[in-house]
Amino acid sequence: MNLRAVRLFILGCFVCLIVVPAESAPNNGKISGVVVDASGTPQMGATVLISPEKLLAPALSPVKLQTNGRGSFTSATLPAGMYSVEVTLAGFLPTMEQHIEVSGSHATLLQVVMGSVFSSLGDLQKQKEKQGAADDWVWVLRSNEAARSVLRWDDSPSMVLASEAEGAAGQSKDHGLVELSSGGDAPTSVSSDPVAPATAFAYDVPMGQEARFLIAGQFSYLNDESATGVAAEWLPTGDARTGPVTTMVVRQTNFGPGGPVFRGVRVSHDDELALGSRVTLRYGGEFVYAGFGNGTSAVRPRAEVAVEMAPDWQVSMIVATHPWEDALGDSTDALQSAVNTFDAFPTLMMRHGNPVFENGVHEEVAVKHSISGSAELTAAVFHDSSSHTAVMGLGTMPGSDFVQGFFGDAFAYDGGATSSTGARVVYEQRIAPEVTTTVIYDYSGALAADDLPEGRHLRDDFATQYRHSVATRVTARVPGVGTRVVVGYKWLNGQVVSQQDSYGEAMYGVDPYLTLGVRQPLPAFFPGHMVVQADMGNLLSQGCTSLTVGTRDVVLVPAYRYFRGGLSFQF
Repeated sequence: MNLRAVRLFILGCFVCLIVVPAESAPNNGKISGVVVDASGTPQMGATVLISPEKLLAPALSPVKLQTNGRGSFTSATLPAGMYSVEVTLAGFLPTMEQHIEVSGSHATLLQVVMGSVFSSLGDLQKQKEKQGAADDWVWVLRSNEAARSVLRWDDSPSMVLASEAEGAAGQSKDHGLVELSSGGDAPTSVSSDPVAPATAFAYDVPMGQEARFLIAGQFSYLNDESATGVAAEWLPTGDARTGPVTTMVVRQTNFGPGGPVFRGVRVSHDDELALGSRVTLRYGGEFVYAGFGNGTSAVRPRAEVAVEMAPDWQVSMIVATHPWEDALGDSTDALQSAVNTFDAFPTLMMRHGNPVFENGVHEEVAVKHSISGSAELTAAVFHDSSSHTAVMGLGTMPGSDFVQGFFGDAFAYDGGATSSTGARVVYEQRIAPEVTTTVIYDYSGALAADDLPEGRHLRDDFATQYRHSVATRVTARVPGVGTRVVVGYKWLNGQVVSQQDSYGEAMYGVDPYLTLGVRQPLPAFFPGHMVVQADMGNLLSQGCTSLTVGTRDVVLVPAYRYFRGGLSFQF
């Protein structure tokens, strides 16, 4: 063999040694990673088992590794393909990562997060709560016989005084509510004693990926008078404002030994349907039953169609027997909404010795215009009619047509039929990040009293008369301390003994004359979210109408003067 042949042989062997690794290298790789706990702390001594999946050669054996002091691990060279990585460590749940691809000459990077039983449940709850709204600091005041809203605060930013654990979106992490109060705020309601100390609770039970089931209870007791209630609310989509809501409430009230007993059941359902991109249909209704001596029941439907005519213009048409806010408890906070359902019964009255519910039909056409990002103007024309109109009064009245309450000798009375057509103009504006104002002008009818004729019934003195009214409401939050203050005032140009535009009052959260609400969250060193609240209605005792019925003096009032304080605790 000559020298040239020897050189060619040596060169060929060298090329083979270079080419073979170059061709085989792309078919190998590594898996490198770090093992951490739920808080991101690296975990030393975790066992990492890297196993080939079925597509790899059966002859390949699993690779067993241990994490170092920094929680890291790196495998030896592995053939290209799909692998599963199982990590185990004492005190943690086993974790499996599947379909880890190894290809090329680089290392596949992996982070394995291990969780305990408690941290895993906490992460699951957080994922479910992200589907809701920022509803942790929503509150409501109620102050009349129909349990309609008086003042409502909806402030989406999170409240740092209550909990530093809330996210930037202010989303609630609470699943329970306990509320202690001085009683109800419906003086003539036969479903609860308004002066008795009351305790209420609600608990949110997540169901599946989105659905929520809320259960609530309430109990009050004073001077042998007691009231109890159980409620359940089903939210299939997890949000009462964007999906169906089904509610059932059962109430019983005992008015002293040997006294009358109220038993009531309320079942309601509401839903929303989008018809195209510009039309929205809201529909629902409720069935209510009450036993108070004899029994009575009512079906109360409602529907609303809203049409977006232009980006800043919307037209809505409403036919309803009660406002939408009643079904949601006038609160976007699901826990508070479940508690508020106990006061959502319509006013119960007596007519010729038989119980009857306050009823009525509200028909409305409204046009809403968004003036800017922070202001809206709404104009509406509506018609109200009712065959049983609630009239409230103070005084002890004999006779079967008066449902006597236990709050300052309050009573409820059936004022008879009413019918009126009215108009409403509403201007709403957020004048500062923490200050919102609403101004309402209303012209519509309500029952008013004239000189009492020689009739058998008090209702013979009532007639529908038209009144002008101007209402305003201001909601504000004090920076730093988080105090929320809501002040409302509704002025009428004449005396009335029933509600004027009850639908509008409930929808915009106003009540006749001066109302005030204060809500103070306690600092974060208190457990959970603790809030002290005080609700006051008709502080100046305005709008009273004095009458003499037979030999008795009575005072009829469109809104009661009351004070209600309490403490709520969410956890």
